[in-house]
Amino acid sequence: MKKKTTNKSGQEEMIGFAVIVIIVAVLILIFIRFSMNSDGKEPVESYEVESFINSLLQYTSDCEDYFSRLSVQQLIIRCYNKDKCTDGKDACRVLEKNIQGIISESWKTGEGNLIKGYSLNITSDETEIFSLKKGNFTNNYKSSLQSLGRDGLKVIFTSYY
Repeated sequence: MKKKTTNKSGQEEMIGFAVIVIIVAVLILIFIRFSMNSDGKEPVESYEVESFINSLLQYTSDCEDYFSRLSVQQLIIRCYNKDKCTDGKDACRVLEKNIQGIISESWKTGEGNLIKGYSLNITSDETEIFSLKKGNFTNNYKSSLQSLGRDGLKVIFTSYY
């Protein structure tokens, strides 16, 4: 009878050991899964924000002068000077419409998106010419400033993630 008890306790130890091995294997698989997903890349890189501002400024707007359509950069200057387009449209309104369309298509925000919010400010010295903000502003962000080199005009775009 004694041999039977010793056998049972050996079997119990083997089952306990197998359970521990299974738990450790599952934990290792979970660790590997998370380490493969986090590649260390941030949702937004600095060069993406800088490139966006440069592209935005070169975009051809709906505002026309006598020879061609104006870029957003030229439109910002027209808005600053309170000028109108040749078809009579207010340059600031055209600027607002164009920028809102571009940003809403380029920087999707909200739940399920990596981008939580954004802000765009166009200023001249300390005077605000145009401002657009959307979403949540977190402590994680990338920002870029583009100076237009005239009358202290600056375009500042910030993406929050």
